[in-house]
Amino acid sequence: MTIGIMLRAWLGQIMSLCLATLREIFDESAYARFLTRRKANSSPKAYAAFLREQSETRSGHHRCC
Repeated sequence: MTIGIMLRAWLGQIMSLCLATLREIFDESAYARFLTRRKANSSPKAYAAFLREQSETRSGHHRCC
Protein backbone atom coordinates (compact mmCIF):
# COMPACT_ATOMS: atom_id res chain seq x y z
CA MET A 1 0.00 0.00 0.00
CA THR A 2 1.43 3.37 -0.91
CA ILE A 3 1.63 6.26 1.50
CA GLY A 4 -0.79 8.27 -0.66
CA ILE A 5 -3.48 5.61 -0.39
CA MET A 6 -2.92 5.22 3.35
CA LEU A 7 -3.06 8.99 3.84
CA ARG A 8 -6.25 9.23 1.80
CA ALA A 9 -7.86 6.45 3.87
CA TRP A 10 -6.77 8.09 7.12
CA LEU A 11 -8.11 11.49 6.03
CA GLY A 12 -11.38 9.85 5.02
CA GLN A 13 -11.73 8.33 8.49
CA ILE A 14 -10.95 11.67 10.14
CA MET A 15 -13.51 13.42 7.94
CA SER A 16 -16.16 10.80 8.75
CA LEU A 17 -15.49 11.24 12.46
CA CYS A 18 -15.71 15.02 12.18
CA LEU A 19 -19.01 14.85 10.28
CA ALA A 20 -20.47 12.38 12.79
CA THR A 21 -19.42 14.66 15.63
CA LEU A 22 -21.04 17.68 13.99
CA ARG A 23 -24.24 15.71 13.38
CA GLU A 24 -24.36 14.90 17.10
CA ILE A 25 -23.62 18.49 18.15
CA PHE A 26 -26.37 19.90 15.94
CA ASP A 27 -28.91 17.15 16.85
CA GLU A 28 -29.13 15.76 13.31
CA SER A 29 -28.32 12.27 14.58
CA ALA A 30 -30.85 12.60 17.40
CA TYR A 31 -33.51 13.66 14.89
CA ALA A 32 -32.66 10.70 12.66
CA ARG A 33 -32.98 8.35 15.66
CA PHE A 34 -36.29 10.01 16.56
CA LEU A 35 -37.62 9.42 13.04
CA THR A 36 -36.48 5.80 13.11
CA ARG A 37 -38.03 5.22 16.53
CA ARG A 38 -41.34 6.78 15.43
CA LYS A 39 -41.18 5.18 11.96
CA ALA A 40 -41.86 8.63 10.52
CA ASN A 41 -40.66 10.67 7.58
CA SER A 42 -38.98 14.02 7.98
CA SER A 43 -41.51 16.84 7.93
CA PRO A 44 -42.20 20.10 9.74
CA LYS A 45 -44.74 18.29 11.94
CA ALA A 46 -42.23 15.55 12.83
CA TYR A 47 -39.55 18.13 13.58
CA ALA A 48 -41.94 20.03 15.87
CA ALA A 49 -42.66 16.77 17.74
CA PHE A 50 -38.91 16.15 18.00
CA LEU A 51 -38.33 19.62 19.44
CA ARG A 52 -41.13 19.13 21.99
CA GLU A 53 -39.65 15.79 23.04
CA GLN A 54 -36.16 17.29 23.31
CA SER A 55 -37.49 20.19 25.38
CA GLU A 56 -39.32 17.84 27.76
CA THR A 57 -36.27 15.62 28.09
CA ARG A 58 -33.85 18.46 28.72
CA SER A 59 -36.11 20.31 31.19
CA GLY A 60 -35.90 17.33 33.54
CA HIS A 61 -32.14 17.68 33.88
CA HIS A 62 -30.86 19.98 36.59
CA ARG A 63 -27.60 21.83 36.37
CA CYS A 64 -25.49 21.77 39.41
CA CYS A 65 -24.12 25.30 39.47
